[in-house]
Amino acid sequence: MRIFRVTGNLCAMNSLYKILGVPRRATPDEIKTAFRRQAREKHPDANASNPKAEEAFKELNRAYAILSDPDQRTDYDNGNIDESGAAIRPRRTHKSNPFEDFVKRRTGSATSKMRNVRINGADVSYSLRVGFMDAVNGTTKHVSMTSGRRLKVSIPPGTRHEQVLRLKKQGMAGVGGGTDGDALVEILVDDNDTFRIEDDNICIDLSITLSEAILGARVEAPTVDGTVKVSVPANSNSGSVLRLRSRGMPRKDGSRGDQLIRLMVVLPGKPDAALTDFVKSWSPPAGYTVRHKVVKSD
Repeated sequence: MRIFRVTGNLCAMNSLYKILGVPRRATPDEIKTAFRRQAREKHPDANASNPKAEEAFKELNRAYAILSDPDQRTDYDNGNIDESGAAIRPRRTHKSNPFEDFVKRRTGSATSKMRNVRINGADVSYSLRVGFMDAVNGTTKHVSMTSGRRLKVSIPPGTRHEQVLRLKKQGMAGVGGGTDGDALVEILVDDNDTFRIEDDNICIDLSITLSEAILGARVEAPTVDGTVKVSVPANSNSGSVLRLRSRGMPRKDGSRGDQLIRLMVVLPGKPDAALTDFVKSWSPPAGYTVRHKVVKSD
């Protein structure tokens, strides 16, 4: 019968790796990435309802303190230290040798490092839905954090859909003197039935009658600042655009974009006999056309 000799911390050496959720062959970068991900998930601020959250977070920090240090990781893999970083005593007692002296010098090093570990708090992300006019004019809203605290969010004028506001040091608290994380608030702006945003401009479609399009007229048009009178030039077509200067989205420098009004000629909802008779009797001027000649390709 063949006898295999097992050395090292084989029975327990995977426990720290399991805490971090990485295989034993994980690279230093993989260990760091796994730690940061789990630090966000296991941070006590994100698990206020779990009484064991703080202990789990300490266990995670202890695992990272050992596995992120090349020397301590080697000691752990070889069974020289346990999960707390304490040295494991040899089973046989005999006079000191160089190996034992090395173990003694390493005693308590992981525990000391764990106490001195400094971790920056993780950023937290939230979504906040606001009305169209609130995004244009600016407003103040609140979001509820995972810890139960309500966070005040000042939404500046001219905020865009899916714009992310960064609130400094409003995220998860740091550990061991680490910097607190930030709160990242994504703003979701509701659609508006009248207005739409294109770059810095606010755009609308404005319906006009046939007579207003042909003869020109003064008509009312909505803006985000209220209703105004605009002049429709004579002989306006559908798709013609009027520009109202500085009636658009606010910019950071205090200026504003424009409002663009696209004219849409709308015929009567019901057939009009007089209009029909007029069109039948109307003779277009020479050369009048609205469609370009289509050139067929070979």
